[in-house]
Amino acid sequence: MLSASKAAALAVEHVTAMTGRRAESVVGMERTEEGWRVKVEVVETHRIPDSADILAVYDTEVDAEGELVSYRRAGRYARGRVERN
Repeated sequence: MLSASKAAALAVEHVTAMTGRRAESVVGMERTEEGWRVKVEVVETHRIPDSADILAVYDTEVDAEGELVSYRRAGRYARGRVERN
């Protein structure tokens, strides 16, 4: 089984390759029976100033060997937007 840090790095590489966009950060991880579920935050649209950027979170699954099993965009939002629960 991959370490959490290696799985996160591979998920970032996979999302960057699939979307052609720059990953901003890993915002969540969860170990599964088959590997890892990783949430990667991506800059979807870069604007000036940076505070106007549009970001997205991609949900990914990486298997025990580090191969991408699935990914999907879970949502988009403006940088700095605060979630209200």
